[in-house]
Amino acid sequence: MIKEGSVAHKILEFNLTLSEQLLEVPQGYKIINPFNSSSKDQVKRITTLFYQKYYNDNKMRRLILGSSPARRGTAVTGIPFEDAAHIQTETGIVIDNFYVNKGSSNFLYEVMNKYGGCSKFYDDFLMSFVCPLGIARINSKGNEVNCNYYENKKLEKMLYPFILESLHKQINFNIDTSVCYCIGSGENYKFLLEVNKKYHLFGTIIPLEHPRFIMQYNSKNKDTFLKKYLNALNYKKLDRR
Repeated sequence: MIKEGSVAHKILEFNLTLSEQLLEVPQGYKIINPFNSSSKDQVKRITTLFYQKYYNDNKMRRLILGSSPARRGTAVTGIPFEDAAHIQTETGIVIDNFYVNKGSSNFLYEVMNKYGGCSKFYDDFLMSFVCPLGIARINSKGNEVNCNYYENKKLEKMLYPFILESLHKQINFNIDTSVCYCIGSGENYKFLLEVNKKYHLFGTIIPLEHPRFIMQYNSKNKDTFLKKYLNALNYKKLDRR
């Protein structure tokens, strides 16, 4: 049972508002909304079970923000950065057509394990996105490919009000705003810094390299990046006294 007013309840209510979003994007782009798709019933079951397990409380946590959901990753499941195998273990639900980058998810699970395990990690952190809905670009062959909100200035401008509103709503999930972690040390970090400079959402924003970048291009230095993640996550640890 989801507790009224819990972090889980707030997240699921937020997802419900996302299911009702009708966003305009430039021609050649489309929004991928797992909460309003042909598999929305399955997404609702997955997210309810997952957030009930880990977030059915009122504990203060810190945000870890990626850019936007991958169209065949989080945009299928509704749970940021989780892969199909782990979600099946957590919820008992088998997910079809899920093609997350295994290297990326394995890196994050290694971070979680070294932090103290999934329960401890989710006890302290909430993973989400600057733009909480997925974006696809239609390429010259007519195929959908992943796209980030910052890859096109017109797209970024059109999504800006939605992004800002979503950040404010997510902060209301009982978030400790003294520090925010940004997955993506390039454009995503640059954008979040500019927003923060104007609206003062967080005290500090710590950039972290994207797991995909680490595993595809710097796998030989994986241990260095693991240490960087763990040092960042232990930055001025939460005081819940």
